[in-house]
Amino acid sequence: MLNDIILLSKQLIKIPSISPLDLNCQKIISKRLKKIGFIIENIKINQTNNLWAYKGIGKTLTFVGHTDVVPPGDFLKWKINPFKPKIIKDFLFGRGSSDMKGSLAAMIIATENFVKKNPFHKGRISFLLTSDEESLALDGTKKVINILKKRNEKIEYCLVGEPTSNIFLGDIIKNGRRGSISATLKIYGIQGHIAYPKLAENPIHKSVNFLKDLINLKLDSGNDYFEPSNFQIFNLFSGKKNITNMIPNSINIGFNIRYNTEITKEEIIFKIKNILMKYNFKYKINWIFSGDPFITNSGFLLKVVKNSINKIQHFKPMLSTSGGTSDGRFFSDMKSEIVELGLVNKTIHKINECVKVKDLYILYKIYKDILKNIFI
Repeated sequence: MLNDIILLSKQLIKIPSISPLDLNCQKIISKRLKKIGFIIENIKINQTNNLWAYKGIGKTLTFVGHTDVVPPGDFLKWKINPFKPKIIKDFLFGRGSSDMKGSLAAMIIATENFVKKNPFHKGRISFLLTSDEESLALDGTKKVINILKKRNEKIEYCLVGEPTSNIFLGDIIKNGRRGSISATLKIYGIQGHIAYPKLAENPIHKSVNFLKDLINLKLDSGNDYFEPSNFQIFNLFSGKKNITNMIPNSINIGFNIRYNTEITKEEIIFKIKNILMKYNFKYKINWIFSGDPFITNSGFLLKVVKNSINKIQHFKPMLSTSGGTSDGRFFSDMKSEIVELGLVNKTIHKINECVKVKDLYILYKIYKDILKNIFI
């Protein structure tokens, strides 16, 4: 069984499916699922390939994942060609090995084996895969979910295969994620010669106290499931390179807020606009909304996932809502129970991304046990 998982992992890793391209990863998966009785629906939106596949009728478990990867970076710093996977000292190296082609292979092989042994299982097993998770997530899972909602589809259980584990496979599972909202803000001044500041208005100087207020802004105190919402500046630039004698006419500020269920995006925007009004700036601001926070604090799926990890790994996983966003956020409107469980995240997006070969097999066993406990 391990050989099957390794072979499929390698087959997928060999494809340089840099987001939002899929380059036939989903075609490989579709062929395998079709052989075991899945109905296949390919949904292409612009450059993004999406796969919706399902088998059975009734309460639905959806495996959620993505076939796209981030760019490999400097090839010369890799131990291997990042798109020619290789096992070195019990680790499988290659871009996407952990995030998340290894998890996809474990999902597929677990489903194949479960269906072959239980062809008349109750309920519905499904897959929703996209090639637009690592980039803007505009034409991927979000749009497929909108299509499914228009059809009145119901998805009771959503299992996301993102790399959630920290040290040992299954030590951490995500039962929620923070929301994310970003802004690009331009504050205007008056350009002038740097030697005659009274004839200009320096937008950088004007912004200093405003930025302090933003950084010190307390949005909430968090709750039992989430840390306090967090404000971070990710970009700050003004003027022109190598021009040292001119006061610029504007400053550009990029910032992001990762927020919890204690506050809404509308409340965040209101608070920040109030600070802008305090300083009476001439400004322009654009908001970019990535997704609301969600939490699965109890339920059948969470119980099953925890029990399966305990059975296979002999320890109880910790619950976490930390980290970035995931495509799980798009299922919250469907009132799905959402749990994330995947490989160790130590090397994701890094040079020499790799996964323990043993972990691929452990994850396969956990996924298979989850299927058994939901559908048998």
